[in-house]
Amino acid sequence: MPHCNTLFHTIASRIPWGVFTRAVAVHRSDRNIRRLPTRAQFMALLFGQIQGIDTLRGLIATINSHAPRHYHLGLCRIARSSLADANAKRPAEVFAAVLSTLIAKLAPKHAREMGESLRLIDSTSLDLNHMSEDWARFSTGVCGAKAHVVYDPDAACPLYVAVTAQRTNDITVAKQMPIDPGATYVFDLGYYDFRWWAKLHGAGCRIVTRLKRNTPLAVQAERKVAPGGPIRSDRTGYLPTRLAGSRKNPMADLVREVVVQIDSGKELRLLTNDLRASAEAIAALYKRRWAIELFFRWIKQTLKIRHFLGTSENAVRIQVLVALIAYVLLRLAHTALGAAQSPLTMVRLVKQHLMQRTSLARLLWGADHPSPEQNQRQESFAWV
Repeated sequence: MPHCNTLFHTIASRIPWGVFTRAVAVHRSDRNIRRLPTRAQFMALLFGQIQGIDTLRGLIATINSHAPRHYHLGLCRIARSSLADANAKRPAEVFAAVLSTLIAKLAPKHAREMGESLRLIDSTSLDLNHMSEDWARFSTGVCGAKAHVVYDPDAACPLYVAVTAQRTNDITVAKQMPIDPGATYVFDLGYYDFRWWAKLHGAGCRIVTRLKRNTPLAVQAERKVAPGGPIRSDRTGYLPTRLAGSRKNPMADLVREVVVQIDSGKELRLLTNDLRASAEAIAALYKRRWAIELFFRWIKQTLKIRHFLGTSENAVRIQVLVALIAYVLLRLAHTALGAAQSPLTMVRLVKQHLMQRTSLARLLWGADHPSPEQNQRQESFAWV
């Protein structure tokens, strides 16, 4: 019978180990380490995220129970204290470098070439216990963190992630995010900053966001809208010329307000710097914000990102990065194999057979012997 690697080995084969090794060297992650190298730490955390293990004790017990397969996975027998210390002290930049490289593989080339890239920006809260109070205290008895994400809904892939304490304002992190010139940025009221909007506008980006009720608009022109439809008004005008403290508003160019009524009957004031697209197109762009909410729910429920193995800021940041690496690896596997099942169905199957020696193609298609076409897809996934 021909040799077959475990599913976990096949999924991990797409990790850019050259990038990982260089990042370990640059950040001296393995300096003076005797028991648990960074690679073993990474593989243990990756296994835990794909398997959905939400306790450190449970992860250690499961990893150590598969000792015969440690060698081929770059693992070793792990002590709970060693993994806890590694999560608290190893630099998270090593895992960020791996995530950035994997994201570049998943992002669609045609969107970059056609200049139709869409970026959704939002954050999600991560509940922490009282042991994280020294850095993540939000209010009396409440601790939490935030994962700030720039998401590409066309590739179903996060492009940027930052983890902060929950008390950090969303706009503070957004100002540090890289800007993709010419892209379309869609975001909500958490990013209400005219100066940042002007920066996006100056980079040639299209903006779609919401206007607060008390923000006036000096109307210059009214556009016709279809009676009885969800679009209530379509106007162009100027934002206030002065901000608080008599500061000049840097967002001084002509903008557009589209008022749309949603299914609940509530009316939303949408603002954009796109003066050409139809009002329906602007409303549809804002509606696509729901994609990032679905992404947050997917990683929290499927990859168990609601439970953390460590309490320090560094440990939380590393676990979020590894969870996103697991997400991208699973998306790459699903895309490369052309699986008919949904990504969620594939993940459920992978969880049940993660340490079994079988191929992804055989698992997904349910065949005893994969067809030549399936073999070709499997080889492509393993080596491309």
